[in-house]
Amino acid sequence: MAVWGAAWSRSLLAVSLLLPVLLHADARPANMSASKDKNPTTKDDNEILPQDHLNGVKLEMDGHLNKDFHQEVFLGKEMEEFEEDSEPRRNRKKLIEIFTKVDFNKDRSVSAKEMQRWIMEKTEEHFQEATKENKNSFHAVDPDGDGHVTWDEYRIKFLASKGFDEKEVAEKIKNNEDLKLDEETQEVLESLKDRWFQADNPPADQLLNEQEFLSFLHPEHSRGMLKYMVKEIVRDLDQDGDKKLTLSEFISLPVGTVENQQAQDVDDDWVRERRREFKEVIDSDRDGIVTMEELEEYMDPMNEHNALNEAKQMIAVADENQNHNLELDEILKYSEYFTGSKLMDYARNVHEEF
Repeated sequence: MAVWGAAWSRSLLAVSLLLPVLLHADARPANMSASKDKNPTTKDDNEILPQDHLNGVKLEMDGHLNKDFHQEVFLGKEMEEFEEDSEPRRNRKKLIEIFTKVDFNKDRSVSAKEMQRWIMEKTEEHFQEATKENKNSFHAVDPDGDGHVTWDEYRIKFLASKGFDEKEVAEKIKNNEDLKLDEETQEVLESLKDRWFQADNPPADQLLNEQEFLSFLHPEHSRGMLKYMVKEIVRDLDQDGDKKLTLSEFISLPVGTVENQQAQDVDDDWVRERRREFKEVIDSDRDGIVTMEELEEYMDPMNEHNALNEAKQMIAVADENQNHNLELDEILKYSEYFTGSKLMDYARNVHEEF
């Protein structure tokens, strides 16, 4: 199984997660979901790179669970408005506004169907945002503006983003000269090249148009690229080569020394969460094996059946009166689950504000 190193920089994580990098035996798996930078300072450098994290998708590119998934499909593009240091009263007011929108029939409670509808709307928002950002990214790698990008055009821009001289690289590629890249950069390029050609829809012409480039950056936008993403994840977790995942493969950790109790607790939580997700959600036929088809269905952000199951799960977390609906006081009490932000005195003046 491939083990991903925590020492990689954030910019390299954007593509390193596609590579089976073998580290030292006592290396520990980095939980990218728990520590991912929601507002990377190097966004300009990374705008042409496939990202580890995809909003509204349950798994990261490295196979880790997306720990912000609930918040992403509940808040959509409003996620940034709920920062940890935001004013609690403002956040409470905003959450009440969201509740009234989710409550489509205005009966002051949210049903699973209403939550499902909302999740699909918020997921679509993420799709639209990715499409909008892709226009800028595509123009950045299409210098001649012909509406198509060659692999050479892309790798010139990629290497320039890594500090190489763009004109020098372009000249060497034109003359078919050795670029003299370090091993790490060469591995990243090889992985990107494989992904590039996967995004090239039939008939393959080794050129990507804007829609194909969107699939290159965001595989969740294309059924073919979603399948590719699933194959990559299965390949990296599958220990016996049967192209399926058992529970032990999905939750396995590399053998290593636990540095301290805090590290042990992180590992215990990681295993516990993955075991629950495998048994209760991903393994849909409950046979103890996850096929590529099951994983693909699980990861498809526009799967309405998944959205309904997610809606039921989200409601169950906060459904204290066990009526299978979500009331305003419940969502305010469990605000951290839905928004990532705690609201102090959540019940204060709820009825007056509502």
